[in-house]
Order: sequence, then structure tokens, then C-alpha cells
Amino acid sequence: MTPAPLSDSDIAARTDAYFNRTREIVAKFGDARVTYAIFLRRPVVSAPSIMVEWLQSVARARGQDFQIELPHKEGAWVGAGEPLAYVTGSFVALSDLETLALQKIGPACVAAHNAYQMAMALPNAAFLAMEARHCAGAEMQEIMAYGCAVGSRAAQAEGAKGFIGNANDWTAHYFGAPRGYGTMPHALIGYANSTLRAAEMFHETFPDEPLTVLVDYFGREVTDALEVCHRFPDLAAAGRISVRLDTHGGRYLEGLGPQESYAVLERNAPGAMRRYRSQRELNYLIGTGVSAAAIWKMREALNEAGFGAVKIVASSGFGVEKCSVMADAKAPIDVVGTGSFIPESWSETYATADIVAYDGVPRVKIGREFLLRPAKG
Repeated sequence: MTPAPLSDSDIAARTDAYFNRTREIVAKFGDARVTYAIFLRRPVVSAPSIMVEWLQSVARARGQDFQIELPHKEGAWVGAGEPLAYVTGSFVALSDLETLALQKIGPACVAAHNAYQMAMALPNAAFLAMEARHCAGAEMQEIMAYGCAVGSRAAQAEGAKGFIGNANDWTAHYFGAPRGYGTMPHALIGYANSTLRAAEMFHETFPDEPLTVLVDYFGREVTDALEVCHRFPDLAAAGRISVRLDTHGGRYLEGLGPQESYAVLERNAPGAMRRYRSQRELNYLIGTGVSAAAIWKMREALNEAGFGAVKIVASSGFGVEKCSVMADAKAPIDVVGTGSFIPESWSETYATADIVAYDGVPRVKIGREFLLRPAKG
């Protein structure tokens, strides 16, 4: 998706004022051909395409030719401080673009890094990106989806299933999907006043679609999951039913408490309890909400009832750390629905640009010499 270029007046309104003044000064005293180096202060996965496409569109609109060099291919791991891109062109034409360009690369690279780590932590689970509702507007939504898709492809290249799609049509193309995926929100179950009835309504309306049922609305996750499976035994046997666990963090899944959670985990993943390192990891294992114990409890119940082909979709806070804990507990997750590749700390996403050459002469502020390109030959 190639972004439409903003008008010069829109760019001037959105950029930092000192860049606008710099543009005027350079235009008055004489242009120079400059090279910018763009980097982040933390390890990331390279995801530059949205920024590159935007810069190219601005260059065309301004009748300019920006040379953009990417030292790392899209999807490659990049260390802290390593340049992600070198951008060369007219100082007058480039000076007011820095602010907006940085907005388009930093967050995407951090989201890519997070998505890669999540997918690699649970390589046998498929992931569904659910970022849209957590984004501050359409531009952030697109940047997060793109970054996630880049990280996913990097993980898939190493054998992980990764992100197979997302939850909305607009950014589905980043995942190679024709449309967004999803069946029912809690609102539909509230409307039907019954988990089973909501499932029936969905199936009557979309009979050819697989059925994924949220089962936490009434706090009867196991009971409602089994009721739906008994109502649609053919779908269950064919593996076309999934139960989604999204249990609120303020309570345990039906039938669980602290002791039973511990017992479930010891039955299925002995040793996991003895490897946790923090209270948060312990909560992911046997705490409230969608814990490893909760997922194992649902798997046990489905298997005991003869519904071994029914899949489990897990959601609720599945970021890098939680995915790693689930892997240690060998949690039987078929699909993870998550938007937690969105960076938790936005300051992590801050990209920086420094000019490293003026008219071909290397020059950069003291302390940033590491950005200078190695001499050729």
C-alpha cells in the first residue's frame, strides 16, 4: 500500500518547526547534497518499507530523486545503533521530512521484533494479529500490521507458523490474506444471552465458515464449550470448531483455583512450576485469566469428552514474555489471538536520524561516529 504524499503545507504543519526554518536557511544560502543515517537505540527487526515508500512518493511530488540505501534486508535482525537506512538527496528537499519519516520506521521495527519473538517462542501455534482496536488511528494501525507481518515472515523463514492473518480487511494484505478473520465478539453472546445460541446464529448465517466460539462470557468456559461441541458434533469431529479462551484476569477459568491449577500443570507439564523466575511468570502459569493451567484444563475436558479435534484459541495479553512461559509449560494452543506485539513502552520506538555527509564529505556530531559508512575499498 503506497501512502499518498502530503502537501508541502501539511508536511510543514506536522514536522518540527526547526526543520522548517532549516529548509528556509539552506534555500537562502545554497543547497547541499546530504546523507542521513537512521537508527534505533535497541535491537530491532528491519521494517523500513512504509517509510521508504512515503519518501519516494514525496520525492516524486517534489521532482526529486532520493537515494535510499538499506544496509539490512527487510526482516533482518539489526543491532542497537546500527543504521537501518541511509537517505541521500537535496538538503532543502529532505530537511522537513525527518520527523515524519522517523514516525514511520521506528514503531514498525519494534513491532516486527516483538512479533518475531512471539512467533519463535510458540513455533507450532498459528497467530492472528488483533492490533486494530489498540491503535491510535489508521496510520498506527497500518504501521503495526506491517511491522507484525515482517516479523512473522522472519519467523516463518525459520520454521514457525507465525501470523496467518489478522482481524480486519484493511491490512489483511500484509499477511497475504484476502480478508480479516474472526467470528464473534462478546457483544454477540450478550445479544443472544447464550453462548450456544450465539454459535447457532453464527452458523446459520455463515454455514461454510469455521466456528470459533468465545466461551468466557458467563464464566462457564468448559460447560459452554462442551455444549457447543455436542450441538455440532460433525463440525467438532472435522476440526471446524475452535473454542477461544479470553477469561478476565480477575477470576479463574471454570473449575480452577490455585490448587487445581497447580495440579493441572503438574499433570501435563511437570517441572514448569520449578522454572518460573518472577511473580508475573507464575501468574501466567497458574494464575487467574488465560493461564497455562487454564489452557491445559480446557484441553483435558475436550479430550475426555471425545472432542480431540476441537482447537483452542488463546487471547488476552499474549506478548513476548507470556508466549515464552506458555512454551515452557507446553500449553496446547492452536491459535494465539493478540495485538501485544504493539510496543509496551513507546519510547522504545524512537528512531533517530543524523546527517553523516555533506556534499560527499563525511561529517557527523561527536558521539555519532559509529554511523559513518565504512570507506569503500
